Amino acid sequence: MPVLSSLTRHPRVVVSLIALLLVAIPIGMLTHGHSAGPTRIGLSAAALPTSYAVSSTDADFARGTRTGVSSSGGALRISTPQGTRTWAGHTYEYGTWTSPWTTPGGTFTQAVPSWNAATPAGSWIQVLVRVRTGAGRTSGLENLGSWASGTQAIQRSSAGSQSGPVARVATDTLIATGAALTSYRITVRLMRMPGGSSPVLGSVGVVTATPPSTLPATSTPLRRTAFSLAVPTYSQMIHRGQDPQYGGGGEAWCSPTSLSMLLGYYRRLPKPAAAGTDRWVNVVARMTYDYAYDGTGNWPFNTAYAATRGLDTFVTRLANLRMAERFVRAGIPLEVSIRFSRGQLAGAPISATAGHLVVLVGFTAAGNPMVDDPAASSDAAVRRVYDRGQFERAWLGGSDGMAYVVHDSAHPLPGRPAGVRNW
Repeated sequence: MPVLSSLTRHPRVVVSLIALLLVAIPIGMLTHGHSAGPTRIGLSAAALPTSYAVSSTDADFARGTRTGVSSSGGALRISTPQGTRTWAGHTYEYGTWTSPWTTPGGTFTQAVPSWNAATPAGSWIQVLVRVRTGAGRTSGLENLGSWASGTQAIQRSSAGSQSGPVARVATDTLIATGAALTSYRITVRLMRMPGGSSPVLGSVGVVTATPPSTLPATSTPLRRTAFSLAVPTYSQMIHRGQDPQYGGGGEAWCSPTSLSMLLGYYRRLPKPAAAGTDRWVNVVARMTYDYAYDGTGNWPFNTAYAATRGLDTFVTRLANLRMAERFVRAGIPLEVSIRFSRGQLAGAPISATAGHLVVLVGFTAAGNPMVDDPAASSDAAVRRVYDRGQFERAWLGGSDGMAYVVHDSAHPLPGRPAGVRNW
């Protein structure tokens, strides 16, 4: 039976190299949970789309519109609330920050946001995106999710299907419904209980993409030397039947199990909630669970949780394994989404899948990817070597090269090839 992650209901297509753009509005480093040293990596609005900023300054907020919020130490908080809103029968004070209209340098048909934030008890954030076409048609303010690290204030959730003449939303992805899109702007609402602690927004960004009509040829390796990272190996299958309120383990937990491997690599795993093998995976599943989507595979919910563990994170899309190799050789394993049919990925622990998350941890001398595949039946069987062409097609054809980028200050992002702007 195929492993069906929570991404199964997300239709994906292939992304071309020239269309991949990570356009992030840098808002500074989180003040909660970070070790000393990391800076917010992202595109500054003043430099779009050709250069990255590595500063964390309050000036980043001046490029947008603020109501009821202020910045200090490179992070955004509610100051004098803009007003109150009622949500699920509770009243919250709120403030709003909206980015300028951002033109990523080319048209796009899909956009995925991601963010880093801290949400003290009773607080949460809502992320919304508006897009427009070259003819000036503008979408509504599309809701890409209400998020908190815990559940004291809300149950974190995507907003369900939304559709209009310009764009629609499929859980964590905004998709053009008509003409290609040319620009977007992000709005973040910060919500708190009256008089309570404010959420702290550290960064928010969007990766935009346009699908080509065909898959590219298999890429060539950057180097012909074998290497692998010391990423721990965890099986999702040993959790089958556990915590049914969060998906029940087994086939449903590929994303939180893979994310647990990344957290284990950086020594940032949460404490297990119960005795048993690898029970930190259960905690990660609970903390990434999307209560509306009824699953743990919401892309930005996963990276947002990893950020609360003191890491810098974002969602992006990469054009091929050659580009991904830059990250892995820099000491940054990548969590990637694949899809394949029977016979299309030799050596996989499952015969087929409509959507599955794995961790890219290294390469053989021949350039074949070393992968921690959580669908294995035991921790000892998780490490696999896949054929480069087969795996690349499963990744690019399955999710447009989607990747969770999770790193710490000891592992800075790799340099970018000329013309690449998606990290």
